Amino acid sequence: MDYYQAFFLALLQGLTEFLPISSSAHLILMPVLFGWPDQGLAFDVAVHVGTLSAVVFYFRKEVFAMVNDWFASWSSKPITIDGRFAWYVIIATVPVGLVGISLSESVENLLRSPLIIAGATIMFGCLLWYAASNATEHKDKFKLGWKDALIIGSFQALALIPGTSRSGITITAALLLGFNRDLAARFSFLLSMPAIALPGLLKTVDLVRSSDAVHWDMIAFGVFISAVIAYLTIDMFLRLLDQIGLMPFVVYRFVLGVVLLYLFVG
Repeated sequence: MDYYQAFFLALLQGLTEFLPISSSAHLILMPVLFGWPDQGLAFDVAVHVGTLSAVVFYFRKEVFAMVNDWFASWSSKPITIDGRFAWYVIIATVPVGLVGISLSESVENLLRSPLIIAGATIMFGCLLWYAASNATEHKDKFKLGWKDALIIGSFQALALIPGTSRSGITITAALLLGFNRDLAARFSFLLSMPAIALPGLLKTVDLVRSSDAVHWDMIAFGVFISAVIAYLTIDMFLRLLDQIGLMPFVVYRFVLGVVLLYLFVG
């Protein structure tokens, strides 16, 4: 992989991580479609860490309040909405953590297939379509409870299948539970932090211990590009969500899925 390929892969990651169209699917597909060598999971994790830094910086005020009030929740003080949100993020992370630990090898070795991506892209696009079309949006952040967080977190575990989209499936779950689009998107973004940080940390440890040569300059380049693009994408998505809704992303998923089936079936 050269810097030209690294740039476009990092650009793609920054654009797709927080849109409901599956960044992992695109990172797997781009080398296949353009005949590039697979960039490997190390670079995939690196650009995910870049998007992690973007979401932490974008929501830095909320993150600081959540961390501060989470520690305060251990005292006798009444728990605040930010403290509850911190607990909900932890609760919602448990399912994907358990599934990821038990199935990580299977996910890495068996599911990086264009056909699996095509099926997941279409199937979960249909589910997003149903959720967006039937959304009541009668609940806001003050109605979010631990059971809701656990359900959304259980849906998030499905994002280990490439083509599902972590943001897409968590937004879908929140809409199915009756929450409004803004809460669904923001909670999805907050959930991305531990979901990206945990595998990123484990992979970094593996890279440090590895006897193989690690191109840290290429990894740092990918982190920087994906972070900048992801920050701009988060801002754009939240600004346009009420105006354009989720249907453009549903249509994109259907088109992508059909193209993949055409290219790789038969």
